[in-house]
Amino acid sequence: MKESWSSLDNFEPNFRPLVVIELAKSTKDETREWLTRRISDKKANGGAQLLVKPLVTGDGDQNIYLVGASHFRLLLGAETVGLVKECTDNSMRTFTYSSRKTFKGFADDNQSFLTMAECQYIIKHELENLRAKDEKIIPGYPQAKLYPGKSIVRRLLTNGILIQIFPLHDQEELKKLRHTWYGRVKIGYQPLDEIRCYFGETIALYFGFLEYFTFALVPMAVIGIPYYVFAWEDYDKYVMFATFNLLWSTVILEVWKRLCAVMTYRWGTLLMKRQFEEPRPGFHGVLGVNPVTGREEPVYSSIRRQLRIYLVSLPFVCLCLYFSLYVMMIYFDLEQWALDYHKENESNFSSLMLFVPSIIYAIVIEIMNRIYRYAAEFLTSWENHRLESSYQNHLILKVLVFNFLNCFASLFYIAFVLFDMKLLRQSLATLLITSQILNQFAEAFLPYWLQKRHKKRMKKKMYSQKTDTDLSLVEQVNLEKEMGTYFGTFDDYLELFLQFGYVSLFSCVYPLAAVFAVLNNITEIYSDALKMCRVYKRPFAEPTANIGVWQLAFETMSVISVVTNCILIGMSPQVNALFPDSKMDLILTVAFVEHMLLAMKFVMAFVIPDKPRDIQIKLARLEFESLEALKQQVRATDYKAKSLLFWGKGKNTIFFTT
Repeated sequence: MKESWSSLDNFEPNFRPLVVIELAKSTKDETREWLTRRISDKKANGGAQLLVKPLVTGDGDQNIYLVGASHFRLLLGAETVGLVKECTDNSMRTFTYSSRKTFKGFADDNQSFLTMAECQYIIKHELENLRAKDEKIIPGYPQAKLYPGKSIVRRLLTNGILIQIFPLHDQEELKKLRHTWYGRVKIGYQPLDEIRCYFGETIALYFGFLEYFTFALVPMAVIGIPYYVFAWEDYDKYVMFATFNLLWSTVILEVWKRLCAVMTYRWGTLLMKRQFEEPRPGFHGVLGVNPVTGREEPVYSSIRRQLRIYLVSLPFVCLCLYFSLYVMMIYFDLEQWALDYHKENESNFSSLMLFVPSIIYAIVIEIMNRIYRYAAEFLTSWENHRLESSYQNHLILKVLVFNFLNCFASLFYIAFVLFDMKLLRQSLATLLITSQILNQFAEAFLPYWLQKRHKKRMKKKMYSQKTDTDLSLVEQVNLEKEMGTYFGTFDDYLELFLQFGYVSLFSCVYPLAAVFAVLNNITEIYSDALKMCRVYKRPFAEPTANIGVWQLAFETMSVISVVTNCILIGMSPQVNALFPDSKMDLILTVAFVEHMLLAMKFVMAFVIPDKPRDIQIKLARLEFESLEALKQQVRATDYKAKSLLFWGKGKNTIFFTT
């Protein structure tokens, strides 16, 4: 028998705070009462049916609320969001409360059946789907309009009444995770399953990809070290390294897709059905009716959005690309000045000056990338995309195009216009190493230092107050609410994408690129783990089955690397010596080889399955069982309808039912 929402009792003897809601200090009392009532009210009345209680601090303010849920409520929520769990027969199935006894590890008194990350994800889902019913305004704020179906949380956020919602850390679990993850220096795999249980699948997949990519770089690094030592100034010997580079960049991405499928099947997200996407919080427009759901929601003309994209965003991106090329030409002027200065002086100082233009240019590139990122976010938000996925795709496209040109245009110019392999090696090494140092400092060490200072100040403030409340919980909430917000894996994947470009495009002229990439990624694992556990608020878990659009971005870069390495091979003296009389024959041969390699790449991508054979069989079996269950349900419905029809004829009354 399926449990109804109305049968759930909100009473929970041991309240477990999972999520924190912070309201503005100026929030009116009637607004607080209305919001807490809607959160705790029954589903039948339009509430979220969650547990909520204020956190009373020493100054008496009640602008912070702790949200939790009863065990029964969380189980029903797991069914609503479609969580996939392992059954006693070792298969993975969508969780339903009616069949809860068939799932491995389930017991009525087992509070750990759902991980804390899953519980927080369920609460976030319920809060985001808390919608207005008959309210026209938010009580106490006549200017904050509501209409039936409008998300209450989104309206509170856009009006500045709701400051933030974030999940609480579990100090005991976090301590264990820190110890096994980065608490001691070791050579081994990361605890990806533990990371997934604590932070969710999106974060775990990023660290899984970072770990895999680091191991995938090891063969390039092992080959690169002796290649660099024994052929340091002999640029004629990069043909074999470039050929290996072609195969490497193709194979590692295909293998990753298979490993990703294995992990996400074990975690259950490979089987999760994609839910209908709701409008993103920043989406605005005139009130209309969604033709799919029939609900009232903002409507915005797609023609106006396209005009904004093609008449404003596209010209702005092109202008930024032009400015990037202009800065690049200034860099080459500085390179020429440094070279002339070295020829005139021939000293140790002048030798060092040869690296100064590249270092300055690398710093300028990082600054330009970060400034452009803010501009791209503003433009993409201004375009007013309805769905979060559409917003992310347009943002990633803008950022990738600019970052690719900004980081690699100078290398292409040196290689294929100046034909200066020595300068190419120097520029590649400087750009790679400088960008790695700057990223490590800006993303991990600086935020950690600032957070440590803030934590000391907060502890002094908390201990100076006399309060009868649970000091440890009050202190934890006040510390965490002031932490920085982790905005997702975008910047982390972007850094790996650029690193992949440096290695796959031009590492044949600087074989140590893979070595520095491996060293950087090892420290990146520890620094990223540190910032996730100590610097930022705990992010909400987000189920995902793959790395999304970044897979396509890496594959596109691998295609470009095939073209680049083929041209570099064609430019080598060894290959040129084979065509002493006709350069046209050389060009045609290189083009033919390039097309053959691209064809082989796409054939490999087609032949190598994205999912291992055993995963394919398990997915096919589940699909077959779902179809059989659907057929049985249809047969049972037809039988019931025919029985009622026959009964109706016996009563001289014919009627239909479903």
